[in-house]
Amino acid sequence: MKGKLITLEGIDGSGKSTIWRLLQDNTRFSQCAFTREPTTSWLGDAVNRALRSDTDHIAELMLFLADHADHISRLVRPSLENGSHVISDRYSTSRCAYQGATLQGLFEDPLDWVRTLHKGWTIDPDLIVLFDIDPAVAVKRCGDRGEQSKFEKIEFLKTVRNNYLRLAAEDRRRFVVINAERSLNEVKDEVFEIIANALEGRE
Repeated sequence: MKGKLITLEGIDGSGKSTIWRLLQDNTRFSQCAFTREPTTSWLGDAVNRALRSDTDHIAELMLFLADHADHISRLVRPSLENGSHVISDRYSTSRCAYQGATLQGLFEDPLDWVRTLHKGWTIDPDLIVLFDIDPAVAVKRCGDRGEQSKFEKIEFLKTVRNNYLRLAAEDRRRFVVINAERSLNEVKDEVFEIIANALEGRE
């Protein structure tokens, strides 16, 4: 039986990476393969170097796509075909939301343009858990833990969040939107239940 692909999405500071790490410590999900994008491969390293520099936005996107293609062929597809479930911290939806924001002004609908670039070769998630949070709260969280990046600007993150919510509204079957402004335990309990139900075939 083919495994399921579950992805965790949200703007920086939404708490999704913390939940992703906590999932790995829970025995209910011990049979899952945990991964993330950008990956830990040399392609993922190239993406991270580009994010820390002034790389052209289209070139940056192409690095993301190369890392994604390698990720699918090296880990995602083999795991799913072997019957293992895969839980990824960020996946293709991040690209649509983030690069759909960085490419504003270059294309009439940059989000849709980025989405089109994935068609025909990517593997679509079975479930996308979107951690929704006010950008102002998210930026404060990032500042409190001493992490800052070029993406952690409120106005930019507002666009990214709107892109995420647009994607969720256009695909209600696969997306589950949760309120990530609540306490860690509240968010954790809800996400664990959502994922456990999805893996067991319950709605």
